[in-house]
Amino acid sequence: MAEEILNYFQNKKWFRDRIEHIEEIPARRARYTQEKVELPKPLEDYLKKHEIRLYTHQYKTLKEVRAGNNVIITTPTASGKTLSFTLPVIEDLTINKDDTALYIYPTKALANDQLKSLLSIDKECDLGIYPEKYDGDTPKSKRPEIKRRSRLVITNPYELHYILPWHNQWERFFENIKYIIIDEAHQYRGVFGSNMAFLIRRLKRICKYYGSEPQFIISTATLANPKEFGEKLTGLKSKIIDDNGSPSGKKHFIFFNPYAIESKSPSIHNDTLKLFNTFVENDFQTICFEISRKMAEVIALRSKKELSVKHPELSNKITAYRAGYTVDERKKIEDDLKEGSLKGIVTTNALELGINIGSLDSVIISGYPGTLISTWQQAGRAGRKNQQSIITMLAFQNPLDQYFMKHPDIFFKKSHEHAIIDLNNQQILRGHLKCAAYELPLKLEEIESFGFDDEGIVIDEIDELENDEIIKYRDGKWHYNDINLLKQDKSPNFEVNLSDVMSEPYKVFNGHNFLEEMSEKQAFREAHENAVLIHNGETYIVREMDIQEKRVYVKKQDLNYYTQALKEVDVKDLKKEKEEKIGDLTLCYGKLTVTEKYDRYNLIKFSKISASKKLNLPPLNFKTKGLWFTIPFYIKELLEEKLVSDAKFKDVFRGCLQGVENVLISVAPFHVMCDSYDLGGVSKNLHEDTMNATIFIYDGFEGGVGLTNKAFKLFDEIIKMSYELVRDCDCEDGCPACIYSSQNQSEDKHLSKQGTLLILKELNKIMSKK
Repeated sequence: MAEEILNYFQNKKWFRDRIEHIEEIPARRARYTQEKVELPKPLEDYLKKHEIRLYTHQYKTLKEVRAGNNVIITTPTASGKTLSFTLPVIEDLTINKDDTALYIYPTKALANDQLKSLLSIDKECDLGIYPEKYDGDTPKSKRPEIKRRSRLVITNPYELHYILPWHNQWERFFENIKYIIIDEAHQYRGVFGSNMAFLIRRLKRICKYYGSEPQFIISTATLANPKEFGEKLTGLKSKIIDDNGSPSGKKHFIFFNPYAIESKSPSIHNDTLKLFNTFVENDFQTICFEISRKMAEVIALRSKKELSVKHPELSNKITAYRAGYTVDERKKIEDDLKEGSLKGIVTTNALELGINIGSLDSVIISGYPGTLISTWQQAGRAGRKNQQSIITMLAFQNPLDQYFMKHPDIFFKKSHEHAIIDLNNQQILRGHLKCAAYELPLKLEEIESFGFDDEGIVIDEIDELENDEIIKYRDGKWHYNDINLLKQDKSPNFEVNLSDVMSEPYKVFNGHNFLEEMSEKQAFREAHENAVLIHNGETYIVREMDIQEKRVYVKKQDLNYYTQALKEVDVKDLKKEKEEKIGDLTLCYGKLTVTEKYDRYNLIKFSKISASKKLNLPPLNFKTKGLWFTIPFYIKELLEEKLVSDAKFKDVFRGCLQGVENVLISVAPFHVMCDSYDLGGVSKNLHEDTMNATIFIYDGFEGGVGLTNKAFKLFDEIIKMSYELVRDCDCEDGCPACIYSSQNQSEDKHLSKQGTLLILKELNKIMSKK
């Protein structure tokens, strides 16, 4: 069936002209353990009844856990990771009737899905484990019973963050806890990951207080640095399980580029719709991943409408799926997919993670999801076991998407990204030290576990908290100062936001209805007065931004334009931590102070700027970490010789530097696994500290979270990829696929493709001699 539709695509000009590459990924045969698996009889009977044989990596996990080791399972999606960690846990809880286990999932939907599976095993095998989910949706009437009886509890980081101060209510559970499972752990990176690492250290303190020392089992998608990542997340040495024994059918991976042909109005969304309907009409059960909730709804609606005319029997077999649906709505969609009564589903990344929806025939990925991990997670939704499948990734007109269209070999051969966790962010550390002291008084020997304290960062923060009278030292311990509770009327846990560095977010209201929360930087960028804010596919106009109260008031309106804030950036107070001289280039990494001033915004209608307005917002100042490099003088001379030699060169040179900055920020996320909004940048013709033309790339968070530290180490790879991206772009003067960036909010009227390419070419020459 797969070959037939591929032939159809090759014979139809519309499809053929847009297909840049087809990669055939061979089928993979299952490898089962040859060793005899001895388990408690109820579990042996369960595996036999369901005809389950253990793959090699599942049995290896079982052996390592039995040996008392912490384990990191890093195999592809749909490889049976859940059984890998659940089998040894259930085995232990079957034999040892007091032991307990904690499962941590990044989302409620995943927790719900896992609970169904565990309840089924518990009931069928009559084990008396009583698995339960404990989160914000758990009824108050049910909570005491869970604390009293359940031996396996499923939760999420946000709920755990609020549970820890009440640990005395969980005494039975923490006294007997044997295992902590962290599933889909690749979600914990950047700011969220750094917060999660400190949350785990607080959890370990509580366990130790009650006399337990649980084993950790981490399950993650394939990473470039699983050992480093896992050990930073938990602070523990772990055994790596990465030899995948699960089977997979042959996959045909199509790179589909709406911008491969000259067209007046290429549209990735129209092309997505056409592909989606073509697969569904050809009896391929298909999942389509869209970049936003709005587009998921729009594509599903348009598909139903078109099919109602051509194939009315298929129209009611199409649906959207996204966050915001009720639990019952989501469950019905998931069940209908597994049963095959749904033929097509359009979703956001809500279905990217390991929710069990069975195996599909086709996956459409509308726009590169931002990381290889997410791409392969989505692709893994099709073609399990022995069935063939087709994955189609459509490219947006942005640098990274278009780079892959021109360089598919890089995409398919590149190892997965590095997941970054930084334990030296003082803002994040400070928040969790407060929480830890509130939960249990801190001892001197405990504080080392809160980071790699070579620079005395933890001690410095303890001193600061003492000076601010947030904690007090007595009886050999640091105690939380209860007077703070009277001042703020809430525990420190409510001040720490796990998804952001800054503790107090902006709240957005439509009348009296609360819509969402956002960080201060996001609010300045997207929710300034008269900004167009998009929420759940609806457009709102911002009527008021109350900076003092951190509130934004909006009004719902149908609008045919959107807004884009522009900013001026300055960096100062450079403090080098690392320096590398490569030929004539000096590359540095260290601390810096950033000032971002959003001073105006553009109204954009039909992709064109219709007006530009002033903004009156205070500057955002924050200390962070970043890399910077100076441009060798001979490159500036080359530019002056080849481009322009009159008085305008100053502006042209600035535009060339900014082009390089834009490309680097577009490419860096591929190497360090982040969103381009997580990075900031600025380029200067002459910076006062370096006394040279300098380009800066910095972490967009207070204190930094390790992103540019990793980029510093991979700088040669980032430069090479940036050069190839601009070199291979088909445009003449620069476009959104190369030097223009939708993420960059700086003025771009002086951008020069020729100059940007020249700088990158020379930088690549220098780095290749490293």
